[in-house]
Amino acid sequence: MSRFFTSPREKVGAAADLDTAASGFSRRNLLGGALAGVALATAASSGAATAAVPARKQGSRSMANEPFNQVDTVKIGLIGLGNRGMGMLGSWVSVPGAQVVAVCDIRGDRATRAADRVANAGKPRPREYGGSDASFQKMLDTEELDLVYIATPWEFHHAQGKAALKAGAHVGVELPIATELDELWDLVDTSEQTRKHLFLMENCSYGRNELAMLKMAHDGVFGEITSGHGGYLHDLRSLLFNDGYYTDDWRRIWHTKSVASFYPMHGLAPIAAAMDINRGDRLTTLTATASAPRGLADYRERFVPRDHRSWKEEYINGDLVTCMISTANGRMIRAEHNVSQPRPYSRINTIEGSRGIFEDYVGADATGARVYAEPIHSGDTWRGASALRAEYDHWLWKDLEGPAAGGGHGGMDYILQWRIVQQMRTGQVPDIDVYDSAAWCAPVPLSVASIEKGGRPVEVPDFTRGEWKKLRLGLDSVRTAMPAVV
Repeated sequence: MSRFFTSPREKVGAAADLDTAASGFSRRNLLGGALAGVALATAASSGAATAAVPARKQGSRSMANEPFNQVDTVKIGLIGLGNRGMGMLGSWVSVPGAQVVAVCDIRGDRATRAADRVANAGKPRPREYGGSDASFQKMLDTEELDLVYIATPWEFHHAQGKAALKAGAHVGVELPIATELDELWDLVDTSEQTRKHLFLMENCSYGRNELAMLKMAHDGVFGEITSGHGGYLHDLRSLLFNDGYYTDDWRRIWHTKSVASFYPMHGLAPIAAAMDINRGDRLTTLTATASAPRGLADYRERFVPRDHRSWKEEYINGDLVTCMISTANGRMIRAEHNVSQPRPYSRINTIEGSRGIFEDYVGADATGARVYAEPIHSGDTWRGASALRAEYDHWLWKDLEGPAAGGGHGGMDYILQWRIVQQMRTGQVPDIDVYDSAAWCAPVPLSVASIEKGGRPVEVPDFTRGEWKKLRLGLDSVRTAMPAVV
């Protein structure tokens, strides 16, 4: 039993849905029925229309708790070899039991450079596909792939992800997996029909602080979890106007055509995992607001020559887009996106409950986080999170800290890639599934719907079609080994 708090899961452990959960759970802190009832009543009176849940396609069934088909070597094909795709290539090559067998980019020279890098690392040279917008389909039609990794501009994710599923591969997609609700549903349905997993490559879910926070929350360190706050706050102005960094200006162009919260997932996903979203709770309503779009135009005015093509653009995406999201069990999540104003990088990463709070706060101590939790703390002073993080350090970081050091984003890229390959080689259930991915990406289109309605709430669909009520494993996983490479 937790030394902090007896969770509702411990109190009602005989409940049928909870008994279906796999062994090895940390203690969960699902709120009691009374508070959940208040939340549902509030949602019903908010004015938000009930989100349509289409019937499951004939012959399909849920992918929740569906294990990967076990393979000895994970054969990987890469689609998209710009900054992100090339940045992830090194770890795909170095993870034990992974083999990059095909690389693809509409620009054929990028595929050649990627193949050269793999060969220079002493691995078999992957086959190259490129030169047209149909090259990815040729790769899918030609190769027998276990995993397809997609790192193209956002507008291509849905079509390429669906095509990879239909080709018989599991699919990892960079953020977001799709930008429209019907596309999200289509990926859910296609995953269920093909019996292949599609998941968001949400590297921040594997951050060391995020995973430690998850374990603390599940062990009751903060009491009953009531709220969370996360986001993607990153000054990208210089990169958005850096010719060539984002091919064909694709990312800046999004600021001229949509008011969406483009990228809240880095902050939202770790909070959702700590709250067992889709694993005992679910997102129900979203309300979005946006500040005026001033940052990019101001940067252009000061730093971009007048003959630059960007002067033909009008930016409509608010500098700060905030989504307030409620859950079925009465919790609240604030998810933010801001890449257009001067500020140091932050994902915020805060979880709060009846007995304490965890907050990533750069400069607080060596971990970059601060914490306050009763009864171990008292008074009115933040504490550095080092001691608690050491106690609740996730097994992935304990086992992989050395190899991860060479990976991107402080090592969490490597942790994510290693874990995907390990789960496929051992036939485990993925930590992140298509339902998590759809729910975490739903704020992209839903923020547009809410903002266009003057900030009124909109319903978040239940992509699980009722499976969310069952508590099950996710990122709070049980230690397992990577099989030896024969």
